[in-house]
Amino acid sequence: MIGLTLSWGFNQVLVKVSNTGYNPIFSVLARSAIACLLVWLWCRYRRIPLFERDGTLWPGILAGALFGFEFALIFLGLDYTTAARGTLMVNSMPFWVLLGGHFLLGERITMQKFAGLALAFAGVILVFSDELSVPGPDAIWGDLMCLAAGILWAATMLVIKGTKLSAASAEKTLLYQLFVSAIILVPFVPLAGPVLRDVTPLATGSLLLQAVFIVAFTYVLWFWLMRRYPASGLSSFAFLTPAFGVLCAGLLLNEPLSMRIFGALALIGAGLLVVNRPVRRSLPG
Repeated sequence: MIGLTLSWGFNQVLVKVSNTGYNPIFSVLARSAIACLLVWLWCRYRRIPLFERDGTLWPGILAGALFGFEFALIFLGLDYTTAARGTLMVNSMPFWVLLGGHFLLGERITMQKFAGLALAFAGVILVFSDELSVPGPDAIWGDLMCLAAGILWAATMLVIKGTKLSAASAEKTLLYQLFVSAIILVPFVPLAGPVLRDVTPLATGSLLLQAVFIVAFTYVLWFWLMRRYPASGLSSFAFLTPAFGVLCAGLLLNEPLSMRIFGALALIGAGLLVVNRPVRRSLPG
C-alpha cells in the first residue's frame, strides 16, 4: 500500500511532464487505450471471462464515461495549477463518496465521519486561500477542474458500489472504464489544442509510464489487494497519496510549497484518518 500510494502521488508529476509534450485530452485517451490493451491481454492470459451477460453493460458505460471525464479534468487542470494543489483537490474524493453514500446509498454519516468531513473541507478552503503557491492568474480554474475531477471519481465509485458492477470482476470493471474513456474522449481532443506540443523522450516516457505502470499495473494490484485484505486496513493508508503527491511536486518539479499547503495537507490527512478510523463499540452486558 505504501508503494501504491507513492505511485499515485507521483502520478501527478507524470501528468505535468506528459502535458508538456502532448495535448492533455489526447494523453488521457492514449494512456487509456494502451492500458486497455494490456489489461485485456492479462485477462486472456488468466482466462478471466469478460463477455458474459451479467447486467453490467449500462453501468459499465456510465462508469467509463465518468472515468474518462474525470481524468480529462485532471490533465486539463494540471495545465493551469500546480501538481501539489491538484493532488489535494483530487484527493477530496473519499469525502464526496461519503456524502453521496449518505444521500444515494443509505449509508448514514456518523458524527465521527462528519468531523472528518469538516477537517477535509477546511483543508480545501486553505488551498484556495493560499497565494504563495499559485502559479498564475488562471490557477483557480485548474484547482476547480481538479476538485470537479475528485467529484467525478467519487461518482464513479458510487456507480460501482450501487450497481451490478459491484459483483463483476475487478478486471472487467477496469476494462469498462478504460475502453469507454478511450472512445468517448475522441471528439474532445481538438478542444485542447494541437495534439503534439514539445514532444521529448521525457514527455513520451512519462505518458507510457502512466499507461503501463500506473493504470495497467497498480490499478489491478489495488483490486487484488481489496479482494484479499480488510477494506478498513487498506483505507487507513489513504492519507499517504496526497502526502506523497505534495512531496513529489516539491522535490521533482520545484513547486513552491507554502505553510498553507502543508496545513491543508495536514487537515485533509487528518480528515481521512478520522473518516476511516473504526468505531469502537463496547461489548453488550
